[in-house]
Order: sequence, then C-alpha cells, then structure tokens
Amino acid sequence: MTGNNQSVVSQFLLLGLHIPSEYWHLFYALFLAMYLATILGNFIILILILLDSHLHTPMYLFLSNLSFSDLCISSVTMPKLLQNIQSQDPSIT
Repeated sequence: MTGNNQSVVSQFLLLGLHIPSEYWHLFYALFLAMYLATILGNFIILILILLDSHLHTPMYLFLSNLSFSDLCISSVTMPKLLQNIQSQDPSIT
C-alpha cells in the first residue's frame, strides 16, 4: 500500500509576544540594548580569561565555555526577534 501522506511546514508563527503597535519602537530598543549588553559582557569575559594566564584554571575555563555558549545562543535568537519586531511579522521560515 503506497500513499502520499506527507505535509510540509514552511513557517512557524510566534504568538507568545503580543506588542501593541505604539510600543514597537520601545520594545525594539529594549531588546537591542539587552542583546548588545549580552554580547559585550560575554566578549569581555572571554577576552579577559584568554589574556590573563592566572585565569587558566578549570573554573575560569568552564566560565569561558558558558560565556561562549551564551554568546552563540543569543546570537541565534535575538537577531530574529529584533527582525520580527522591526518588520512586524511574527513568522519564522
């Protein structure tokens, strides 16, 4: 028995964050500031641990790993959120 029972989903809709139209610029600036603070803070932690040889202990290497992971995760999710707020389109392709 052969059947063609396939469906393709081309996009998802983000419905969890409903922002009234008069507050879009405020939320965009707020999320952009949080994203830039996250990126800057994690870069500072990584650079300080790399430059100072006294910080090459397992605790600080674990902290640098956490900073790198946070840097990667926030660099994946926040730009898409900022794009969705700016374009007022809640879809993710």
